[in-house]
Amino acid sequence: MRQTLTILLLLTSIACFAQTKDAAAQPATANPATTPTAASAIRKLMADQAAAWNQGSLDDFMKGYWNNDSLVFIGKDGPSYGYKQALSNYKKHYDSPDKMGQLTFTLIKIDQLSPDYCFVIGKWALKRNAGDVGGTYTLLFRKIKGSWVIIVDHTS
Repeated sequence: MRQTLTILLLLTSIACFAQTKDAAAQPATANPATTPTAASAIRKLMADQAAAWNQGSLDDFMKGYWNNDSLVFIGKDGPSYGYKQALSNYKKHYDSPDKMGQLTFTLIKIDQLSPDYCFVIGKWALKRNAGDVGGTYTLLFRKIKGSWVIIVDHTS
């Protein structure tokens, strides 16, 4: 399952990046096939995550992720698996208000791949006392039990 999700993410990334010309300079767009309900639900989820982060609540921030051992997070150290591992990593690296700072997300593109899957490209930024940082992300969302959740996160 993990290998299938990783391959799906990589193939989707290649397809989306091949279609996106200078996406960073454009406002957040949605594929015409993306339903307004899916796009607005994902925008709200990510706004809720940023608000939780900015209030210092990593537990609430993680509510946007699939609470499952098959959650995939790919960061600078490579892939890690599982909700508990992702939460543990966040708590290890962002263990103080100075390290957490204020998070902002900039959504660049939302593509609905099917009724139950969306692919998102965006940027993240942290303004903080420990030094500002930021980067890009690709997220694979899945609609599970009526709710959109992140099942694969590739952040750099």
